[in-house]
Amino acid sequence: MTELIYMFSYQFMLRAFVIGGLVSLCAALLGVTLVLKHYSMIGDGLSHVGFGALSVAMVMNMAPLVIAVPVVIFAAFFLLRISESTKLKGDAAIGLISSSAIAIGVTVTSLSGGMNSDVYSYMFGSILSMNERDVILSVGLSIAVLFVFIFCYHTIFAITFDEGFAKANGTKTGVYNVLLAILTAVTIVVGMRIMGTMLISGLIIFPALSSMRLFQNFKSVIISSVVLSLCCFFAGMVLSYLFALPTGASIVLANLFVFLCMACLGKCLGVE
Repeated sequence: MTELIYMFSYQFMLRAFVIGGLVSLCAALLGVTLVLKHYSMIGDGLSHVGFGALSVAMVMNMAPLVIAVPVVIFAAFFLLRISESTKLKGDAAIGLISSSAIAIGVTVTSLSGGMNSDVYSYMFGSILSMNERDVILSVGLSIAVLFVFIFCYHTIFAITFDEGFAKANGTKTGVYNVLLAILTAVTIVVGMRIMGTMLISGLIIFPALSSMRLFQNFKSVIISSVVLSLCCFFAGMVLSYLFALPTGASIVLANLFVFLCMACLGKCLGVE
């Protein structure tokens, strides 16, 4: 308990908990819809795009988040468009964009002098890399994501379970799919500071999959995902601090442990 109290005396830890808590909340809400729509790997693809954008921004001595946000949003929109209008579907489109972005990022990093601490922190996460400007921008973007999701909750529910029926009822499903991709893109970029580009997709996928081991109602899965995501984030942060472990990896491992426990519990209770 003394160690936990001492942990919160550090300014950088408070910043990490504020941003990480908001990102975990956003990721849990969006993750349920993305998993149910079989589009969960969009987070992984967009995180790779984020890495490419951040690499270019750092070489040009520009603010990384200011550059990464619009680039990743454009990539999310482009990803949906090529998936819907061409023969390049789902996982193939994600693979194309993510591998290209990683190649660009690695090439730019290599030409600029190789891997440095800033690039490494974006790849694997670092709670020490966040400054005051990052906190303000991250909090503002996260609150915007939460507000839009809550405001559009019923429509998102409709397009998640029966997009064809929602479209027949006059819902502009294309617009809301793009909106969902944009919200995911913003969450990915904000979360890359703590989780890193290599691990941020785990924050989207794990809470939803864990909740679905026990619950089948959409609202119950949403609530469970939020609770599990926040708990796993807190546990991962504490483990990272106490045992000097990488932050992003600790959070993902906490989520993995919870997923295995929920899967076992669901099997024991006969939940299908």
